[in-house]
Amino acid sequence: MDRFVVTVQRQFGSLGRPIARKMAEILGIEYYDRDIVDQAAKELDLPASVVKKEEERAVKQTPNPFFSMMFPLGSGTSDTQDKIFEAQKNIIRFFAERESCIIVGRCADFILSEMPNVLNIYIYASYDARLKHCIDDLGLEEDEARHMIRSVDEARDQYHLQYAGYKPDDKRFKDIMIDSSLFGVQGTAEYLSAAVQRKFSVK
Repeated sequence: MDRFVVTVQRQFGSLGRPIARKMAEILGIEYYDRDIVDQAAKELDLPASVVKKEEERAVKQTPNPFFSMMFPLGSGTSDTQDKIFEAQKNIIRFFAERESCIIVGRCADFILSEMPNVLNIYIYASYDARLKHCIDDLGLEEDEARHMIRSVDEARDQYHLQYAGYKPDDKRFKDIMIDSSLFGVQGTAEYLSAAVQRKFSVK
């Protein structure tokens, strides 16, 4: 089978990241997520990661360990964010052209829209399921969890609208949309991996 790429967009608290990571293990392919942004910052030939600098500014507004999800490209000027996006777009294309892989977030579905052998997945869950995960597994207080769900969802929607022109849950641009609470992390990863194997004739 030729090289293929799976893109995963997800709601905050839907367990999309661990599901994507487990899929990569099952399929025996690479998994790329936040490291794409860090690599993109390096590609800009800066003495330190622009992303991290911008996120440090964001911390003052949202002092919690999930601020990077609220500011995918930092909270600086649009010019800085645009430069980071262009750099990460090149990184995503490089990874996709080099090997089969799973790419989480970063508008990868849009960036790779004209590439053959791409499967676009959107992972969601009910609000109650997401809230429970944030409290039980991420250790957030209920009020903080509710705030994070709202804030991260809004940030991801705005990010996708700005650079892709549509929201991450737009079914016109998705091949599979699944509620992760149906099967949990392992079960959802196995279900989606089977779909990938069937789609791309992977043994």
